[in-house]
Amino acid sequence: MSDDQRAALIESLRARQTTASTDPGDYDVAILGGGTAGLTLALQLRQVLPEVRVVVVEKQAHPVQETTHKVGESTVEIAAHYLRDILGMHDHLETQQIRKFGLRMFFSNHDNSDITQRVELGSSVFPPLSTYQLDRGRLENELGMRCIQAGVELLDGHKVGAIELQSDKAHHQIQVTGPDSERSISARWVIDASGRSQLLQRHRRVHRNEVEHTANAAWFRIAHPIDVGTWTDDPGWNDRIHEGDRAMSTNHLMGDGYWVWLIRLASGSTSVGIVADADAYSFSSFNTLEKARDWLRIHEPQCAATVEAHLDGIQDFRVMRDYSYGCEQVFSGDQRWCLTGESGVFLDPLYSPGLDLIAIGNGLVVDLVTRSLAGEDVTALAAIHDSLFRSVTDIWLAIYEKQYSLMGSAQVMSSKVIWDTAFYWGVFGLLFFNDKFRVAATVPSVAANLQRLTQISNRVQQFYREWKSIDDSDLGPQFVDLYAPLDFMVKLHAGMDDELTPPEFEARFTENTRLFAQLAGQLISTVIDNFADHTADNVVARIQGWQRDPVIADLLATYRRERHRTPTSREWMTIGRTDVGLPVA
Repeated sequence: MSDDQRAALIESLRARQTTASTDPGDYDVAILGGGTAGLTLALQLRQVLPEVRVVVVEKQAHPVQETTHKVGESTVEIAAHYLRDILGMHDHLETQQIRKFGLRMFFSNHDNSDITQRVELGSSVFPPLSTYQLDRGRLENELGMRCIQAGVELLDGHKVGAIELQSDKAHHQIQVTGPDSERSISARWVIDASGRSQLLQRHRRVHRNEVEHTANAAWFRIAHPIDVGTWTDDPGWNDRIHEGDRAMSTNHLMGDGYWVWLIRLASGSTSVGIVADADAYSFSSFNTLEKARDWLRIHEPQCAATVEAHLDGIQDFRVMRDYSYGCEQVFSGDQRWCLTGESGVFLDPLYSPGLDLIAIGNGLVVDLVTRSLAGEDVTALAAIHDSLFRSVTDIWLAIYEKQYSLMGSAQVMSSKVIWDTAFYWGVFGLLFFNDKFRVAATVPSVAANLQRLTQISNRVQQFYREWKSIDDSDLGPQFVDLYAPLDFMVKLHAGMDDELTPPEFEARFTENTRLFAQLAGQLISTVIDNFADHTADNVVARIQGWQRDPVIADLLATYRRERHRTPTSREWMTIGRTDVGLPVA
């Protein structure tokens, strides 16, 4: 559909739109920002409560450009489930976007001039639960039309002015300015979905939380279908993949302190991004298109050669400096406001958590708003949701904080990716697919297991840094299959979609908690055994430190106890001659 056809359809839908209110400026919910976060929330609200009056105020006019410069083209399972199954966008995703062939990483080897000489981590087959690569502009245009069809009022081309939050009155007041006039709207709830503009944070003086993760990104789109499969004609390398196409993976070119993404899009473009630790690479070394091209020539010459051959196809260029932050509060029940998307928290683009956090956060917002509109006092519930959401983002953040230094080690980072993916499927994915985030903090067994999982996850992330500090392995080229050979990964992935009764869910979540304690103990035990014959002082001191650590001692005891009762997959123990699922030199 052309932009003109889409614009005509939007106007036609607006003309047919009717509302029950006699006051056209009076709404139940005002959403400030009409990007993915705001539009998905508006659509979800109307689906859950069809009579709710929702207005979305968006500064850009619709339809937006399909090939837009927004970051966030890749989805993983939570976001895919949210868009496809909860919002009902299966038809759009399957016909207008690209089904993703999973995550794929290529770790550096010497000058990175031959992709076949790099350790490759990825799947050889499609996992059953689909994920997608997204043209964000195309997605937002579709969401905009669906919102209008659902009865949402979309004020595109409008800017938000003064915001007066009035907790002692029924409605907040918001001034908006459109192309021809200024108007005032009132709403019982105000949701900030304005992204990094953070409109509500500025008005409420809600402060960002600084985090111990400083990284920068630059990215551009090029009108050329970049295909890593064409970088070699080695038949053995190509035969690693049993189905699918590497070009349709979210491809990561990994190096010491950096990664480069390659994401194919349905519009025919490819998104290319550089993400680097600020301590390892100065932002000024890649913060312009010319510098980014030079940077790629040095670090990723095969990627650079493809870009240089299609310079006339470069469509845009964007940068984001020191992008990671938290927030001291995201939901307020007594004052009736919420933050969603980047207006509240942004972690990192690795593993594509942005749309996942939108999905989780929007579900909690919908729960608060619908209960409040039904007459319930949600002050206490909002505090519970707020604490849970920020706790989840804290766990997620630890995956990135101080971890970019691991990216140069194929051995350590491969193990971490397997762990991170398993944890995502078995914890966050299981909670979301079963709609348990709304009640997780109030179910005693789930809350206790979340606390235990937080301890396990944080200690494992620290362990990876400690392992890297004594590991100097130089691995040869090989393939680490992230999914098919690993029985426990297959079980965790498919298990997200199981339909469980509340008692069955509690039992499964307890089982998964025990599994992660066992896997953590298995990982640590194997690394200790692999260094048993090393006599270097730093290695000996590190192992002794692990052996004295009470958390590690508990994980090791769990592994020894559980491996006989519930053994993990044999393949996890044999890939590359070790039971951490990766090669040992």
